This record gives sequence, structure tokens and C-alpha cells, in this order.
Amino acid sequence: RQGLGEPSVYHAVVVIFLEFFAWGLLTTPMLTVLHQTFPQHTFLMNGLIHGVKGLLSFLSAPLIGALSDVWGRKSFLLLTVFFTCAPIPLMKISPWWYFAVISMSGVFAVTFSVIFAYVADITQEHERSTAYGLVSATFAASLVTSPAIGAYLSQAYGDTLVVVLASGVALLDIGFILLAVPESLPEEMRPVSWGAPISWEQADPFASLRKVGQDSTVLLICITVFLSYLPEAGQYSSFFLYLRQVIGFSSETVAAFIGVVGILSILAQTVVLGILMRSIGNKNTILLGLGFQILQLAWYGFGSQPWMMWAAGAVAAMSSITFPAISAMVSRNTDPDQQGVVQGMITGIRGLCNGLGPALYGFVFYLFHVELNEMAEVETLGKASKPNMANPTDESSIIPGPPFLFGACSVLLSLLVALFIPEHNLALRSGSHKKHSTGAQAHPHSPPAGGSDGKEPLLEDSSV
Repeated sequence: RQGLGEPSVYHAVVVIFLEFFAWGLLTTPMLTVLHQTFPQHTFLMNGLIHGVKGLLSFLSAPLIGALSDVWGRKSFLLLTVFFTCAPIPLMKISPWWYFAVISMSGVFAVTFSVIFAYVADITQEHERSTAYGLVSATFAASLVTSPAIGAYLSQAYGDTLVVVLASGVALLDIGFILLAVPESLPEEMRPVSWGAPISWEQADPFASLRKVGQDSTVLLICITVFLSYLPEAGQYSSFFLYLRQVIGFSSETVAAFIGVVGILSILAQTVVLGILMRSIGNKNTILLGLGFQILQLAWYGFGSQPWMMWAAGAVAAMSSITFPAISAMVSRNTDPDQQGVVQGMITGIRGLCNGLGPALYGFVFYLFHVELNEMAEVETLGKASKPNMANPTDESSIIPGPPFLFGACSVLLSLLVALFIPEHNLALRSGSHKKHSTGAQAHPHSPPAGGSDGKEPLLEDSSV
């Protein structure tokens, strides 16, 4: 087995940390390059770029997940990290090529789906909620210090050094995968012929969604993911600009805000998530996380003072428990050889939200006359001023952040959908009802799947 030691969650944690640490360094240079390249309608262009990337991620995620179920996780970790980080050096070489490559990199921007499948290969079902929480917390940890480091280096030495440093971190991540990460997919689950077991219908994102629709439980989970992650994706793409332009945060304050919320998110996804999963169960943990998300989005929408942003940020950290809890729910009810497909489908939905969310937020900001002005002005203006509001005495003074209020309504719908997720489908699978074969060899005595067309639900139903 290539790599250092046996496959472990810590291998996955290092891969995620390095990838998003590299991108976190670019937070401040990204805002500058974005505004310089698209001085008019910056929010809208930002949404369009992320929209193309998200659409490509949605289309490719199930295929990559299905291929990793057959060919192994390591090679696809290498592909996803390489192409996701490929645009970084282009930021200073050619901004237009930088944004173009970012858009096209969505084809492989599905690292999380491969990582979650990697973790599912090497953990027991009762351990996965904690393992997924650790992976998600690592994502938060990568953003605790990297934006502050990037902002300091950019101010002291210029953006070029930051881009070089981020490129070096990305190369380190690629080297770590090549040399240190062992393959997690067991040898007996790999096919004797590479092409034989690939189901192209399964890899088609729309066919996967149609297949998921046959299982009511996973359909409800997918709707919950879509409605809750849509505003989160939009918020993530525009919130740093919002803090600087509308609330009047400086670059240093934005970096400190990211760090504090990141630390609180780590605690929520490691300590609090495990306690909640054991005490109130999987479904109730998801509902609680959605409730916190509604509260923080509404607070962002109506808040106009800096202290309100800090308070809402603390609530946002608690809302970060939702997705690892959902991932654990899906994983516990999915066969081992289907982990990549199902996690790829969930990540594909998130990828679609990564496209629709920023575009939607940018459009709503545009409708309410919230647009970027010269970014240098923000540093000299008082916190109480709204330099980018066209009419500061009208509706914008009542609802400073209209997209966030829209997001709160979307998450409320998600909460209502999650209430209908049945409790009895969340039990662990019974080994006597395994419907999928492991590896390339099928069992001739396996019971037929439900439905005359032979399609199987992705989640096992313990009530049958």
C-alpha cells in the first residue's frame, strides 16, 4: 500500500486543510483583483463566475464519485486538488485567465465528495459523525488564520508574495497526496476490469437525481441540503465584501472576524456535534443546526452595527453542525460500495448551490442598489456610514442586508422539509438486506431491487 501508514482520517484532514488554507490566503488579494477586473457590477460578475463553476461541479460530482468507487480515492484526490488550485498562480499572471480557469475548474472542484468517501472507507458507522465533523472543522480551521496572514502579507509586501505563498501551499498539498496519502478503498472492492462495473446512468447527475427521487428519505435530505446551502453559498461568496462596504469593517477586522468564527466553528463541529448526536439524535441535531442558521441570517439581514455582526457570527458557528450531521445520516444508510456515488450527489447539489447562491445574492444586492465603490474609501469612512447605498434613507436603512433575509426564509423552508424526514429510516442497516455487491462480482442469490426497472434506492429502508 503506497503512502505513510494505514489510511486514516488525519490524512483526509491534512488534504482539506492545505487546500483551503491556500485559498484563504487569497481572501484580500481576491477582493482587489475582482474589483479591478470588473469595476462595474462586481457582485454580479462574481456570481456569474461562481455560477459556471458550480454548474460544472454539479455535472461532474456524481461521475467522479462513481469512478472513485471503482478506481480508488487517491488518484481522484490528486486530480481534484490539482485542478482546484490550478488558478492560483494566474491571479498575478493574467486576471482574465484566472477567472476563466476558476470557472472551468468546477469540473474537478469536488474534493469534499472524495474526502467523505475516503473517510467512509476507513471508519465504522458509529464513528462517521465525529469523523465528518472533524473534516468540516478542519475546513473552518484552515480559514482561522489564513485570511489574516494573507491580509498582513499583502499590506506589508504586496499581493505577489501572497500568491506565491498560496501556490507553494497548493504544491505542498499535491506532494502530500502523492507521497503520504495511502489508498483507502479495499483491494477486494476494486474490479478486475476497469470499465466493466461503471454505470454511466449512475454517473449522470440528472439520472442520479431521478434515482434518488425513488427514495423518499434521501429526497427529503437532498431538498434540505439545497434549501439550506443555497443561502450559505451566497453568503460565503459576498460576506467579506459586505462587511467592508456596508458595515465598514477594515481588512484587519474582517480577518479577525473570520478567525473568531472559525475557532467557534471548530468547537461546534468537534465537541458540540458529538454531544448533540449522542444526546438528541441525528435528525434533531440537523433541525437544531437549521434553527441556528435561520437566526444568524435574520440577524445579518437586519443588523446594521458591528456588534450585531459579531453576535450573529457566534450563532453562525453553531449552525455549522448541520452539514456534517447530514453527511453522517446519508453515510450510515448507504452501502460501502456506493459511498462515492451518494456523497458525490450531495456534493453536486452543494456545487449547484455554489453557482446559484452567489448569483442570487449578487442580483438581490443589485436590486437594492448595494454595489462596490472604490475599496480604498472604506478605510477612511466611519462605520456608521453606508457609502454604497444609493438611498440610505429608504428601505436599505430598515433591511441593510436583504439577501440574508431572503436566505433566512429559504432555510426556514429547509427546516420544514427536514421535519418530514422519517425517524425509522435512520436506523443502521441490517446486514441481511444488503443489496449491493462488493467489487465486480455480483451475488446471484441477491433479492431483486424494488421497482420493475431494477433501480435500487440509495438508502436502505430498515422498515422493510
